[in-house]
Amino acid sequence: MGSPTIRSGDKPGTVVVTGGAGYIGSHAAKALGAAGRRVVIYDNLSEGHEEATLGADLVVGDTRDVSLLRSVMASRGVTSVMHFAALAAVGESVRDPAGYYSNNVEGTLSVLRAMAEEGVPSFIFSSTCAVFGEPDEVPLVESHPTRPINAYGETKLAIERALPHYERAYGIRSICLRYFNAAGADPAGQLGEDHRPERHLIPLALRAVNGGEPLQVFGDDYPTPDGTCLRDYIHVTDLAQAHLLALDALERQARSSVYNLGNGRPFSVREVLQSVSRVTGREVPHAVAARRAGDPAALYATNLRIQAELGWVPRFAELDTIIETAWRWSQSHPRGFEKGSS
Repeated sequence: MGSPTIRSGDKPGTVVVTGGAGYIGSHAAKALGAAGRRVVIYDNLSEGHEEATLGADLVVGDTRDVSLLRSVMASRGVTSVMHFAALAAVGESVRDPAGYYSNNVEGTLSVLRAMAEEGVPSFIFSSTCAVFGEPDEVPLVESHPTRPINAYGETKLAIERALPHYERAYGIRSICLRYFNAAGADPAGQLGEDHRPERHLIPLALRAVNGGEPLQVFGDDYPTPDGTCLRDYIHVTDLAQAHLLALDALERQARSSVYNLGNGRPFSVREVLQSVSRVTGREVPHAVAARRAGDPAALYATNLRIQAELGWVPRFAELDTIIETAWRWSQSHPRGFEKGSS
């Protein structure tokens, strides 16, 4: 890999959104389109849904296919990459670290290689609060020590550590966004959360009130006000907006950086269930189960850095608002994404 010729020019180029058929990636791709940007979605559809691309330019491919990535970048005038494509289930990463290192590390390094060889200068990386591991104190700031306790967090941290080297060698500037708990759905009702299997609290609680399996609450004896875990829930549309601000910053030649991306305030599991009941008018069937290994009592962030440097402020900060958007989407898409449902 030699030194690339970095593309420049006054006219914004195309943005590749890897994993753009998935939950967060599809919301970001929609926001880019609404902002007038040319978008190409690159996804292997192993977990994403073609319907979630909303008819955007879609290339079906694996992130480890450097040749295909280079072809896409060269043929579509790509100047930026938003990289969402990754395996993201903590428990699965413990059982299958090889799969996570192959997909999340090898796949991301392949994207970066293609960028270096095609002279694509801007990279926005979907990272995670899992890079921190067990927090020493909350709210978490960006400078908190990074000590992942599972393979998922380790794979994301490996890329965070690689990016400064890629900038020095190949001129690729980057912004890493460390997500906390993405939640909610597109307020216009076109997109929502449809994981298979579903692992996240809010959609599982909504399924429970709709006649699905009762929700399991993992632990009610934590040192928190009501005994259940405290987490930071951020609306997926606010996440997408943060990516647009990061892209704008890089295109204005801002320095590479890392930002925590959370709501800035925690909610307990019980508070989430109470909110679901308020929004739906139904009690959430649930049972208390044993704690899960590795679940910290409290995990939430301060978002002061991204507010100060990028001007990002969550628009959908209230828990009831977040859950109301998810509830509306689940009611209009009772079977998730399927042909003719979007």
